[in-house]
Amino acid sequence: MSLDTLQSVLGLCALISYGVLMLWFGVFVLAREPLQRLHGRWFRLSSTQFDALHYGAMAAYKLLVLVFNLVPWLALQLLAD
Repeated sequence: MSLDTLQSVLGLCALISYGVLMLWFGVFVLAREPLQRLHGRWFRLSSTQFDALHYGAMAAYKLLVLVFNLVPWLALQLLAD
């Protein structure tokens, strides 16, 4: 696999991953109550715990996308110049 191909793949993965994050945030904001009821059937979570869990998970997901997609993409961008 060439560096150009790897760079393109990492960029596309970053875009898709941030799209998933935006979708997750949108569902969380627009359909929070139904989402909480759905999860409430399986787990005993207070409203505060539910919010904290999603906030922490979104932060971890965003950090993983940054470390494994954006930083390598940026490094390849700098090498290409």
